[in-house]
Amino acid sequence: ADSQVDQVRQHFYEVSLEYVFKVQEVQERKMFEFVEPLLAFLQGLFTYYHHGYDLAKDFSHFKTNLTISIQNTRNRFESTRAEVESLMEKMKENPHEHKNVSPHTMEGYLFVQEKRSFVSTWVKYYCTYQRESRRVTMVPFDQKSGGKAGEEDVFTLKSCTRRKTESIEKRFCLDLEAVDRSGVITMQALSEEDRRLWMEAMDGREPVVAQLDVIGFNIIKKFIHAVETRGIDEQGLYRIVGVNSRVQKLLSLAMDPKTCADVELDNSEWEIKTITSALKYYLRMLPAPLMTYQLQRNFIQAAKLDNPEARILEVQSLVHRLPEKNRQMLELLMKHLANVASHHQENLMTVANLGVVFGPTLLRPQEETVAAIMDIKFQNVVIFNELPVPGEGQQNPSLPWKRSAENKTPSCSERPLTLFHMPQSTEKERKNSSAQDSCDDSSLPQTSSHVGNVTINETINETPDTEGLPPGKQARPSSL
Repeated sequence: ADSQVDQVRQHFYEVSLEYVFKVQEVQERKMFEFVEPLLAFLQGLFTYYHHGYDLAKDFSHFKTNLTISIQNTRNRFESTRAEVESLMEKMKENPHEHKNVSPHTMEGYLFVQEKRSFVSTWVKYYCTYQRESRRVTMVPFDQKSGGKAGEEDVFTLKSCTRRKTESIEKRFCLDLEAVDRSGVITMQALSEEDRRLWMEAMDGREPVVAQLDVIGFNIIKKFIHAVETRGIDEQGLYRIVGVNSRVQKLLSLAMDPKTCADVELDNSEWEIKTITSALKYYLRMLPAPLMTYQLQRNFIQAAKLDNPEARILEVQSLVHRLPEKNRQMLELLMKHLANVASHHQENLMTVANLGVVFGPTLLRPQEETVAAIMDIKFQNVVIFNELPVPGEGQQNPSLPWKRSAENKTPSCSERPLTLFHMPQSTEKERKNSSAQDSCDDSSLPQTSSHVGNVTINETINETPDTEGLPPGKQARPSSL
């Protein structure tokens, strides 16, 4: 037992000494392991400040020079501002003594429309203009090459006209004509003010607006006379378009009161397709369509009627509600188109084809919407009914308007869109239709226009053989 107690005591002494040793070691390590990082941090901080001091010392002479330069610049600004204010006052007092020292009347950047194979591109040019010699110089400017200028292009200005906003997708455009080259050069200014300055420098003029006046009627009559005497049998009449530059030139000459009398359309200088395109473009240039914005929806609703006779009478009634000038122009145009359609064996322009060509022009919507696009097919139907073709097998006036289910015309929603060419009635039906027309004419207001009567009475196609057909199987319109 005594030996065991001695062993325990010996072990306790050893453990106690080990504990004291560890405590002493921790106390000693705290003295340098904590202070050493602080010393390293301070050393780095002092090194940073010492390096900054060296840099500040090296930069001191630059700082001194910059301070002196700033002070001198401030002093020069004060003196320069005083000189500019004095010069401004002198220019206000005597503006005529201080003229532009530049030899050019106008100069600046313009975008020029260049027509490529399939698309048109706009290229930036630096342009100058001299009023005395009417000399225009264009130098292409390429932004990608660091503003490097290309070869200059020089031409002599003939005329300058402001481009109408609705005729092009770009704004601030003007059309230039050159003496030594053909065609029209379309340019775009940087702003409305910039375009105004260019037009003032080039003595530009405003575009001529199409109107239903004496000049407008003379233009249309001259175009119609040229078409009917020179090319009424030409295939694709009114469908094939002319060269835009030639069309614009013809319109500008015909609409100018100074040159309209000198335009001769009977020679070969003007192609038929140029004349027909000019006629269509003139109608599109009118401030409002020939059938007016106010009655546009009424014409569309009339075209949607299922009953052909009711549709024709409704269109006829709406025509009589048009303004006098519009009705006169419409009568002139419809008689001409009837003459064109009567030669459809040669020119391939049937009534339906003419309706497709002139429908969007005479009944164009005031706003381009999806609903307006959907109404294009009914515009063609209105123009088709407007042409002098007879109705479908006129019924006896004593018969009711309502038809049997066997003879009922399908509605527009029940059939695909088709423009019909109405065949001529038989001799027996013509007698009935004459009685119908006499009643209809007595109920409609009498005006100087005969478009409504022409719509029902005149014929184009040859008479089909309908003898022997049952009353319920009378001639149906043949689809084109």
